[in-house]
Amino acid sequence: MSQGLYFLPLGGSGEIGMNLNLFALDGRWLMVDLGVTFGNETTPGVDVITPDPAFIRDHADALEAIVLTHAHEDHLGAVAHLWPELGCPIYATPFTAAVLRNKLAERGLVGKVPVNVMALGSRFQVGPFDIEYVTVTHSIPEPNALAIRTPYGTVLHTGDWKFDPRPLLGEPPDTARLRAVGDEGVLALIGDSTNAPVPGHSGSESDVRDGLAEVIAGCSGRVAVACFASNVARVESVVHAATVNGRQVALAGRSLWRMTGAAREAGYLQDVPPFLEAEDAAYLPDDEILYICTGSQGEARAALPRIARDAHPQVRLDPGDTVVFSSRVIPGNELAIASLQASLVRAGVRLVTWEDAFVHVSGHPAQDELRRMYELVRPAIAVPVHGEARHMAVHGSLARACGVDQVIEVRNGDCVRLAPGKPATVARVHAGRLWLRQNRLTPEPEAARLSREEATGQGSAVVTLALRHDHSLADLPLVTSGTLVEGVIEGPVKRRMQEAVQKAVEAHAATGAQDDQDLRDSIEVIVQKAIFDAHGQRPAVDVHVVRI
Repeated sequence: MSQGLYFLPLGGSGEIGMNLNLFALDGRWLMVDLGVTFGNETTPGVDVITPDPAFIRDHADALEAIVLTHAHEDHLGAVAHLWPELGCPIYATPFTAAVLRNKLAERGLVGKVPVNVMALGSRFQVGPFDIEYVTVTHSIPEPNALAIRTPYGTVLHTGDWKFDPRPLLGEPPDTARLRAVGDEGVLALIGDSTNAPVPGHSGSESDVRDGLAEVIAGCSGRVAVACFASNVARVESVVHAATVNGRQVALAGRSLWRMTGAAREAGYLQDVPPFLEAEDAAYLPDDEILYICTGSQGEARAALPRIARDAHPQVRLDPGDTVVFSSRVIPGNELAIASLQASLVRAGVRLVTWEDAFVHVSGHPAQDELRRMYELVRPAIAVPVHGEARHMAVHGSLARACGVDQVIEVRNGDCVRLAPGKPATVARVHAGRLWLRQNRLTPEPEAARLSREEATGQGSAVVTLALRHDHSLADLPLVTSGTLVEGVIEGPVKRRMQEAVQKAVEAHAATGAQDDQDLRDSIEVIVQKAIFDAHGQRPAVDVHVVRI
């Protein structure tokens, strides 16, 4: 890039998730966030998708650092996958750094990646960039806006945010500091658009705490609350609601244990007693149990969907028990969530969602909060990001109504010159995606081809069960595979798989269910997990049940 100040998104503009934002200052680069999105039914065999960093990888010698705004997967989830290609220092506040360290440990990168832990509200220099963390609120501890000062002017990058005056966990938003930055003069605001179409205010976590306590007071039997693992304040609210209603709390889902562990490491949840393991909670009376579960978005291998399929080894729900969905529907997950909720209803479980009671608030700003941000910051330029096209368009219109004359519409790959001169999109660069398949990052077109091959026979496994009419196994399960996984279903892997399948059949028989679909779903998960754990492959699985 020539002399000047530029903004270039490679992910997160025109979509929700997978954020990767770049700033260039006279030829030196700064990256803000490096996140992922997740696969769905359109990407078979793909769990994680990252932005393609090819452009900045080719300029890695000019990349000063990655600065993380907060610890959500769509803002830091790609760091452990892509950092070896970038090799630069990372800056984060304490909770975000704790979450990141766990992810680096999974990839064997602890001690190799220079992670600089910065205090909340700190100001520091990264190459030619003068950066200040400004505290905001969101659905995770320690969310930050960034005031990025340059000789051409100051950019406020909002990150994910809202204005919650009573956040319950962490500090309230530092509106005084935002106003002070605005008083200095702000060239451009790069801003969250997720809830731009929503009128009013997003609501406060303190109101959710009261709503949860009221809902749980009216429940009999077991209660499960599904929420995002990263929403530590919500976890604390659920604990409070459980405690005032005489219930003990168990966690169901590995990501909940990881997030609450990182929170305690960073000094949060100090007044929350230790959580129960799910298997220990099973010994309590039903009306003294509350499970906090992962899987609110219908993710097949998360805790709540497994419970709904009666495939969870420690947790079961019976007719009359209650599941509270303390979360919103992320666009793209509608079908998975509807299927999950239908399974629970068929099992006789009572559902409570945000449509029924005050059990969730968004972590993103609605229109009143966006107006307030523009009143505080008063930028000359607005660049809506972090949202689908309609979200960003509404955000742009609102910015104009707030008196911002220059609104720049961007999509991934647009290089915008912010200064000097009139702001404008001056170039387009490659902004693709990488799919994580079999522990390998693959450019999207090739990954799509390979996934189609899997769907047509390669990378498949077939499980045949011979069941007697009393639902017991007549013989060991027969597992055969397609060419991509040929030979992997042998030896110890095969024995462990057969044992797990046999236990699933026995558990299904104990329920007395006549419909075999839940059994097929359970066995599909067992076989996929066994192959993935052993060989990093997750084939399509077809389960045949034969009655003899």
